Amino acid sequence: MSDALTPEPPVEPPAPPDAPKVSWPRKLLSVFWNGRERRVRALWRIVTLIVLVGGAGLAIRASGLLPAVGTREFYVVGGVIRVLVAVAVVWLVGRLLDRRRFPDFGFSLDRQWWADFGFGLLLGALLMTGIFLTEWSLGWVELTAVFQTTVAGEPFGRAILMPLTLFLAVGFLEELLFRGYLLRNLAEGLNLRRLGGARGGLVLACALSSLLFALGHADNPNATWVSTVNIAFAGVFLALGFMLTGQLALPIGLHITWNFFQSSVFGFPVSGMSRFRTTFIGIEQAGPDVWTGGAFGPEAGLIGLAAMLVGTALTVLWVRQRRGEARLALHLAAPPGPRAQPSSASPA
Repeated sequence: MSDALTPEPPVEPPAPPDAPKVSWPRKLLSVFWNGRERRVRALWRIVTLIVLVGGAGLAIRASGLLPAVGTREFYVVGGVIRVLVAVAVVWLVGRLLDRRRFPDFGFSLDRQWWADFGFGLLLGALLMTGIFLTEWSLGWVELTAVFQTTVAGEPFGRAILMPLTLFLAVGFLEELLFRGYLLRNLAEGLNLRRLGGARGGLVLACALSSLLFALGHADNPNATWVSTVNIAFAGVFLALGFMLTGQLALPIGLHITWNFFQSSVFGFPVSGMSRFRTTFIGIEQAGPDVWTGGAFGPEAGLIGLAAMLVGTALTVLWVRQRRGEARLALHLAAPPGPRAQPSSASPA
């Protein structure tokens, strides 16, 4: 009877099975490979692009195919070749590592794309015209020549084609690499819940790509810390059109005419460089450097910074008028295919 009254000991639930251990080779592989997306992680995609573009540039320069260093032809031909190399590398890396088509980097080329491109061209021209008229009205620029050429006696119509070709190449090249590829990949890699998801990733990617854009101009002639800070803001200004539309049309158009009108219409230095003296209007610069940018050009001055702020507002107004609203294109921070939820663990 005492045995019947003795309580049975409680039955403990079985222990959960041990979590499968991840081998160190798989851990090492995960540093480079995103198993969820089945592609190389963003950091290594970016590194691969930089190595290939830089290596191709060094190889072309060492090959002797370019004209003599320092000549106008060297910069123009070199610029065109760099564009061709960049397009080929972005296409290749995009297909093999990003798993994207080339149009996914901002080249839909539909009617809206061309409308944005036209607005970008107009915006760059208007902003630089405003800078020139402001400085001229204040007596800070003196007109010294019209239809000025680098080589005396050279027909102006032929001479102006050189800087025009260069600035077309530079505008396309820098927007493709810094905004189309770098910003988009950084946004994907930083699309983490703890960083604010797609929105936070896109904002951080804009800041980082703009910082790298500024550092890329930091060793230009006549560069200062002020010019570097202003170029970083220029990077944000250029990125805005991409982040609002998801396309490179607006920043490419803006970049082209901002540089061309700066150098070859109004005779200002472009980011510290004055390689081409072929310009519609030759000038003598005066006025305080803090406002004009001095030898670096308007991009290092307060007037140039004010023009960027005006351009930022006009960009937002344009996008709102054309699309009904101005909001971040959050799909830029998503991997190819269906939009994925931001990861809470590791970057893409």
